[in-house]
Amino acid sequence: MKIGKIPNSVLKEIVLDKIKGSRKEVLIRPKVGEDCCAVDFGNKVCVLSSDPITGAENEIGRLAVHISCNDVASCGAEPLGLIVTILVPPTATQKDLELVMSQISETANSLNVDIIGGHTEVTGAVNRFVIITTAVGYVLKDKLVSTSGAMVGDDIILTKFAGIEGTAIIAHDKESELKDKIEKDVLEKAKSLVKDISVVKEGIIAGRFGVNSMHDVTEGGVLGAVWEVAEASEKGAVIYADKIPVLKETLKICNIYNIDPFRLISSGCMIITCKNGKDLVKELEENGIKATVIGQITEGNEKRLVLKDGYIDINEPLSDELYKVVN
Repeated sequence: MKIGKIPNSVLKEIVLDKIKGSRKEVLIRPKVGEDCCAVDFGNKVCVLSSDPITGAENEIGRLAVHISCNDVASCGAEPLGLIVTILVPPTATQKDLELVMSQISETANSLNVDIIGGHTEVTGAVNRFVIITTAVGYVLKDKLVSTSGAMVGDDIILTKFAGIEGTAIIAHDKESELKDKIEKDVLEKAKSLVKDISVVKEGIIAGRFGVNSMHDVTEGGVLGAVWEVAEASEKGAVIYADKIPVLKETLKICNIYNIDPFRLISSGCMIITCKNGKDLVKELEENGIKATVIGQITEGNEKRLVLKDGYIDINEPLSDELYKVVN
């Protein structure tokens, strides 16, 4: 099997189809494209999401906090607590562990999220740090948003820029290799993008605004996220390549490694769908968040990326472009 997320078709067949749910309190269950579960607690809903960090070495503590909190925010919920499991390789030092824990603590504090539990152990089962985080949040029941709620005619909005997480990871993990290939200021800006991979703010704003679906952009990049939203919602989608914003730092790094920025892991970006996309873009930008309408949700099940000279089908995401560079 290839490194990275299991292909969605395989995930459905050998994992999801074996899960049988019976509790009526569970409002959002495991499904392709859904990153959270939601449990009914009266007029409020508890939202939870769990994720590992395995594709990065540097800044792993910061990334671990953001990925799970981003998932919770994609339901319109405010994350409030984080359970953290840290698997430490035997080659690590106490100083290494202290650095990772400092990153986790600082990042959680910046989001007003408490560390509420977890587990830490040294194990020969890993050859580098592996961190699994479970975020907990809540939202009023009538404000709960899922990935699968996209409606025909919705605008598809992308926040920030495609590929920012992958750019930051590659810049940190391949810094010595990139020093002689790109300008110093470009490399430093690329590394600094690790500070921009939270979507908690836009998730809460969009949830209050009223949207039909949200999905943070992780492995598989923007194209993977659009495919997952459309697939989960049983709809089609059309997006336009010239509308998708990409930073020059991302383009330079992607050109060096011959990878596609639209298929590069992109925590820090969110896909949002709603009927009045321009109004939401204005609301987000008034709150300091760049946002762009990049396409629409359509009838049927065709998912297309429109290019200058035609279009290509957006297919089920495979192994992320990151793993062509970092493994």
